[in-house]
Amino acid sequence: MKIRCALTGFLCLLAITLASCTPADKTAAHSANPKDNILRLFNWNNYISQETVERFEQTCQCRVTQDYYSDNEELLAKLAAGATGYDLLVPTGNAMDTLIHQHALRELDKSQLPNLKNIDPNYLGTVFDPDNRYSVPYAYTITLLGFNREKLAGLGLPTNSWAIIFEPKYLEKLKGRVTVLDSQRELMAAALKYLGYSANDTDENHWQQAKALIIRAKPYWAAFSNTSYIRELAVGNLWVAHGYSNDMFQAAQDAKKTGRHFSVDFTIPKEGAVLSLDSMVLHQSGRRPDLAHRFINFMLEGQNSAELTNLTGSGNPNLDARPYIHTDIVANPAIFPDAAQIARLEMLEDIDHTQRRLLSRIWTEIKLR
Repeated sequence: MKIRCALTGFLCLLAITLASCTPADKTAAHSANPKDNILRLFNWNNYISQETVERFEQTCQCRVTQDYYSDNEELLAKLAAGATGYDLLVPTGNAMDTLIHQHALRELDKSQLPNLKNIDPNYLGTVFDPDNRYSVPYAYTITLLGFNREKLAGLGLPTNSWAIIFEPKYLEKLKGRVTVLDSQRELMAAALKYLGYSANDTDENHWQQAKALIIRAKPYWAAFSNTSYIRELAVGNLWVAHGYSNDMFQAAQDAKKTGRHFSVDFTIPKEGAVLSLDSMVLHQSGRRPDLAHRFINFMLEGQNSAELTNLTGSGNPNLDARPYIHTDIVANPAIFPDAAQIARLEMLEDIDHTQRRLLSRIWTEIKLR
């Protein structure tokens, strides 16, 4: 319906304002109070630079608040316990799969995301969200091997195989200097890949083989660790760690900054590894889907996306970000793998209740041995 200019200035302004609002913008139209102009983000710790947040706040004349979680299980547990009001979450694929099946996510309005074209097609259309109805890729990490380059070279040990954390003939030279992730799925995935199986293999016989492999190697390990390995690698107390690529990047940077006489390096094992793709999704309880869409489109701009990789060493699925990423990071094949390496990477898929119960029993047996 056309708006007649003869209407009063007030009515004209009101009509134009309402006409310009998409359904996702209606909340904004009702948020006259600046105190309500807040984007609530539930994110991994240290997964966006403060400069990026401040630039978005200036762009949208809003405020961003963040709460943090340390793993996907914590994210899901907090939401299940009643945490609400988050506009955006950044789950990994298998957790996103759970949220989709729980009907906990809003569908995206892609008309508000013109920068979606910047995403590498290789990271779209995942098994969790084939049509990207709910998710936009944000960043990824690879679960791999970090190591003290000089120490392992001196010992003549291989750095390109999961054998380094599973085979006693190598571990005898490393006893007490190795850690593995305190994660059922990640450690089992490494063992399964080393045995020649898929990281998502759920055959009980294969799980039992992986359990035996882990139990055989366990006496040589210093600990199961999800965080402390970063510092321990950087100061030289650890020589090998099973962990995440962005953590290894941090350990390498820390060792370099403190002038250590050794280098921390990291590599994707030849048998393959796990790739964890984190995506931005809208939670049903969020009150500002308009700001959430604006934030997603903002983070899809190359320069903004690149700041995350330069800060944390995370992998980046945004092709437009490449020119802004530090050249040494882009050149690192453990962060930006080539096509042959990508073919050996797998995303962990969700497992059903029966499989989860079996895995928990196997994990208990591993920990008690």
